[in-house]
Amino acid sequence: MASLPIDTAKYTGILCAVPPAPRVANRETGQLRVDRETGKTVYQVGLCLMAGASADVVNVSVAGEPAGVQLGMPVAVRDLVATPWENDGRHGVAFRAAEIRPLSAPATPAGKGAGQ
Repeated sequence: MASLPIDTAKYTGILCAVPPAPRVANRETGQLRVDRETGKTVYQVGLCLMAGASADVVNVSVAGEPAGVQLGMPVAVRDLVATPWENDGRHGVAFRAAEIRPLSAPATPAGKGAGQ
């Protein structure tokens, strides 16, 4: 099935709801899932996508560990796509991103640093 691009600019905020964890390919052996193109371990991150008065949490896969992403942190997501799937009567939507990274901390105005 076709992958559907998602315009993340339409969201009022994207937060890390579940910290990054490596995806397991084989539960019996503990073998981790590896991205076919890059050879990097695939991680899953729970993201809270907020738009207006609604919010949804989705699990997003990304190749390579999203460095610095922590619970509750605002994040930026690059090239988010949704891919519908069906297998043996089960169905759903898989989400994947090219990159998930922490948003930069807002600059502190001059003279307004901590403890002032």
